[in-house]
Amino acid sequence: MYQKLTGIVLHSLKYNDTSNIVDIYTEQGGRASFLVKIPRTRKSGVRSVLFQPLAIVELEADVRPTSNLHRIREAKSLYPFRSLPYHPYKSSIAMFLAEFLYRALKEEAPNEPLFAYLMHSIRWLDECEERPFSNFHLVFLMRLSRFLGLYPNVDDYMEGCYFDMLNANFTPLMPKSGSFLKPDEAARIRLLLRMNYETMHLFAMSRAERGRCLTVINDYYRLHIPDFPILKSLDVLKELFD
Repeated sequence: MYQKLTGIVLHSLKYNDTSNIVDIYTEQGGRASFLVKIPRTRKSGVRSVLFQPLAIVELEADVRPTSNLHRIREAKSLYPFRSLPYHPYKSSIAMFLAEFLYRALKEEAPNEPLFAYLMHSIRWLDECEERPFSNFHLVFLMRLSRFLGLYPNVDDYMEGCYFDMLNANFTPLMPKSGSFLKPDEAARIRLLLRMNYETMHLFAMSRAERGRCLTVINDYYRLHIPDFPILKSLDVLKELFD
């Protein structure tokens, strides 16, 4: 039956000469895959330009419980971007985060707080103009971990602690697991957990420090999410934001 859905585009892949497969995280049903016909005329109800990374769309689709691939009859932009696709740094962040979410979000059930967080974050990045946003992706990923049940336990943090990557907590003793951060880097994780979008511009980092934080966060997710790969867009993002 046809349903109206609100969603965020995670990934698009050419299926054949006439169709693409688009993975979308929807408000109503979690992650789902859709078959999108490539338009041949301007009058088509679906335009492929709608399905750029992190695009926020409204769909009318034939959703069937027995199918893993649903057909879209009509789609439109729910939030036309002001700057995200046109700004070189913002578009690189969007490409990276879309790939990250494509690998991290596997649930096929609705999660309204998570969807609201994604919507707020995407719109914030698109609309920010005056304040620097070079730490945005770091703050986004640290806060995303809370919605996925991976948020580190910060209650036991003290200066000089190690960060146990496997058990997601701070400890005064060197963890035996082998997956841990030494006290200087553990302190930086604690710092990242204190940031939000409104205050992150107050925390200065060099490109090397920011790149290291991104590597650590990616390694943390890889430890906790099965089959989480090394992302292709990771190196691209590390080169940005001196």
